[in-house]
Amino acid sequence: MDVTTAFSEALGLIFGADPKFLQIVGLSLRVTLTAVLLAAIIGLPLGAWLAVSRFPARNLVIIFINGMMGLPPVVAGLMVFLLLSRSGPLGAWGLLFTPTAMVIAQALLVLPIVIALTRGTTEELWREYREHLTSLGVSGLRAVPTLLWDGRFALATGLLAGFGRASAEVGAVLIVGGNIANYTRTMTTTIALETSKGDLPLALGLGLVLMGLTFLINGLAFGASRIGQRFAG
Repeated sequence: MDVTTAFSEALGLIFGADPKFLQIVGLSLRVTLTAVLLAAIIGLPLGAWLAVSRFPARNLVIIFINGMMGLPPVVAGLMVFLLLSRSGPLGAWGLLFTPTAMVIAQALLVLPIVIALTRGTTEELWREYREHLTSLGVSGLRAVPTLLWDGRFALATGLLAGFGRASAEVGAVLIVGGNIANYTRTMTTTIALETSKGDLPLALGLGLVLMGLTFLINGLAFGASRIGQRFAG
């Protein structure tokens, strides 16, 4: 099949609302959005707490979290696989090769990004407003909600960055999800599989959707940063 024909059929899959195509896209979005939400629930308050707290091993914790931002996806997938495998500590839950396992793996990848960016943003705000907040009786953990609210636009950019990493991930979800048709097959794993099989229209169609998501994420991140600058100014 030539490239022109493949692109034409790919566009047909996108605009023709092919059920198989929509199922793959829908699963990918559900898994990624759930993973980012989970990482946000854990990472935002944890990052803000790390910004305002002082304890002996704080620098080591920061170094560890920053290092985890570069965690290879296949390693994250292996860690979750060992955790959820039949002989693992959570093997009795039967989560391996399910969308839930994929959510856990993606959340593990996104969480360090959220924590690190939240810590950096809220630490700057804490240095700027510490005296004012302290004079109002808002210090330590009580300052966390205020700092998160003030830095909401910058933090939104961080969450979008996490979404971008999770949505483009292949290795971890392939290891823990198994790439099972109509169950755990995401856009990235389908692109890898269908390209190896020579099914270019499906692979190209999903690739175009991923590219569209990338541009959308960058546009939203740019808009959030501009709104944040205008709000701060």
